[in-house]
Amino acid sequence: MYDLIIIGAGPAGITAAIYAARKKMSLLVVTKDIGGQAALSGDVENYTGYQFITGPELALKFEEHLRKFDIALKENEAVQEVKKINSVIQVRTDKGVYEARAVIVASGKRSRELGAPGEKEFKNKGLTYCATCDAPLFAGKDVAVIGGGNSALDAALQLIKIANKIYIINIAPQLTGDPIMQEALKDSPKATVFNNTQATAIAGGTMVSALKIKKGDKEESLSVQGIFVEIGLIPNSDFVKEVEKNKYGEIKVNPYNETNIPGIFAAGDVTDVPEKQIVIAAGEGSKAALSVFGYLIRNSAA
Repeated sequence: MYDLIIIGAGPAGITAAIYAARKKMSLLVVTKDIGGQAALSGDVENYTGYQFITGPELALKFEEHLRKFDIALKENEAVQEVKKINSVIQVRTDKGVYEARAVIVASGKRSRELGAPGEKEFKNKGLTYCATCDAPLFAGKDVAVIGGGNSALDAALQLIKIANKIYIINIAPQLTGDPIMQEALKDSPKATVFNNTQATAIAGGTMVSALKIKKGDKEESLSVQGIFVEIGLIPNSDFVKEVEKNKYGEIKVNPYNETNIPGIFAAGDVTDVPEKQIVIAAGEGSKAALSVFGYLIRNSAA
């Protein structure tokens, strides 16, 4: 029986674990990987204390900090269910069952799929969801980035340094990413933006060779060797069914990171807290751990 189980080891989960360890809680971290979406980010220029650092480098700093503490860590485990039984929270994974007096769900989000014909067939055959992971594979090639928000513009800016030509396919009337990122794109002769445009199909042979797009009544096919789908994220919250969620599947939390189930807390991108930023997720993780500490003290007789 642990005091606390933390699900996820992204910025929220790792920060929560560090705070919990400093409070001398008995602690288990269960996660599929370490770093979360931070490890998949490109250049990070807005994390306090680092004027510039890459996402993988920042994730490594988080991991190094985590491993300075004697924290039980279960990696490569997928959580299948979180359930409260009397005063105990049970966490069932694909490899075991663990119990604690409190749980912090910090499982983050995953990439949203496009849902277009050819997507499944060409996944990892020229179609990808991670520019940080795969951009170097497309050196000198023509590529398309689907999306218009920060993640799409981040992918495009990474690809500008590597690819030959970048088409940005944005279904909205205007790009919605940060103005500073939009300005950087405008300055590059490599980038072409298609607003009010839908990606309708992916085509090719053994690998991607074309992206079909539609703007109004006009349809055309772009010759590309790579496609990066950057159309948002879906919260990893399916395994915790009892907590209240919003229409996007994000877990609802109060200012103390409490859910509607006593003993189950949540932090980071999996929650309904506005703005999904690394620094916000880290702050929410620290708040959640401190809230758990107070909860355990108040319920010490349970």
